[in-house]
Amino acid sequence: MDEKNVIKLSPLRPVVGKALITIIVVTLAALIAFQSFTIISAGHRGVVLQLGAVQPKVLDEGLHFKIPFIQTVIPMEVRVQKSETSQTSASRDLQTVSTTIAVNYHLDANNVNKLYQQVGFEYGSRIVDPAIAEALKAVTAQYTAEELVSKRSEVSTKVKEVLAQKLSAYHIILDEINIREFMFSEEFNRAIEAKQVAEQQALKSKLDLERIKIEKEQEITKAQAQAEALRLQKQEVTPELIQLRQIEAQLEAIRRWDGKLPNVTGGATPFIQVENK
Repeated sequence: MDEKNVIKLSPLRPVVGKALITIIVVTLAALIAFQSFTIISAGHRGVVLQLGAVQPKVLDEGLHFKIPFIQTVIPMEVRVQKSETSQTSASRDLQTVSTTIAVNYHLDANNVNKLYQQVGFEYGSRIVDPAIAEALKAVTAQYTAEELVSKRSEVSTKVKEVLAQKLSAYHIILDEINIREFMFSEEFNRAIEAKQVAEQQALKSKLDLERIKIEKEQEITKAQAQAEALRLQKQEVTPELIQLRQIEAQLEAIRRWDGKLPNVTGGATPFIQVENK
């Protein structure tokens, strides 16, 4: 009985074996086909590794063919990235300066393979942040604490130049920096405030002195003018002028007289004579 069953089932083995092989082949073909293509997303570039070695070709955005199981594609973001840090440095006059700075940068799309080979994915902490601190310290050391505030635009430009040069060595392109603020110690802030108060008081005193000087000059000028006028009048006084002034005074008195004699008269009337009949 058992031998007959074995004889009847034995013809099914080749069929099962072929089906299994077909499934394996299709699976491997699908896997190979899947591994033969890669898609690079927008804002990225692809670094090709062939058996672990970085290849010179960089893949752009889109669909690309690669050798299955031999080549691996590493996506690298080339969009603008931001790093914001707080740094402490020293000014030229040895004041401690705390600075908050924001930096925008992006990777050089044509050389992301070199950056990956030299640094890897940790370029932010390994390259960008240390370069920001070094550039900031190098520039702030060239200015006094007061100059860092008054020449902030110039300081920002120099920091940008120094930082751009440092990042370019690793195929990182600097876009823009923004120095948010310079902060100093409480002692320095109090000293600055006291200096400003003293400068304002000195300016007020200077203005007061100038005002007093001008007023004095005006008084002197006025007195000189009055003295000169009196001198000229004295030179021009003559007997004829005195007689003319007396006549003018009498005429003015006549013009103002209302025709009535005064009830009490003392002395001679200077401008009219009365006869008794």
